[in-house]
Amino acid sequence: MTFRLLTPELVDVIHDASLNEGESSGRARGKSLKDALARVDNRLAYGLIADVFDLAAAYAVAIARGPYFNDGNKRTAFQVMDVCLDLDGVALAWKTEAVAEKIILAAQGLLEEPTLAEWLRREAESVRRTKQL
Repeated sequence: MTFRLLTPELVDVIHDASLNEGESSGRARGKSLKDALARVDNRLAYGLIADVFDLAAAYAVAIARGPYFNDGNKRTAFQVMDVCLDLDGVALAWKTEAVAEKIILAAQGLLEEPTLAEWLRREAESVRRTKQL
């Protein structure tokens, strides 16, 4: 399966777009966004990513656990996850509180990639069923 991978430059653009006025742009010192994205690449190389939901979850967890940016790390993790899904044609109607809870748990190390990926699959299936009605 071929995936559309995210570059550090694209993640920077996503991050900057997610900031509110007055928040600090730029990356945190000593943290390499390339390293975070390389972890996702390694998971791909070892066959640990089977579908776009695994990929989106891997990106979200990698970014959420950074922190790679001065502000907006969790928002960036969510936006990166959403963009990853969108690039593969998966558009979800996000329930703000539910997705925020998932990203916060991921940032705290209390939610792992497979669990997040499974939740994303269920959300996508729910959207599909709703469209069929």
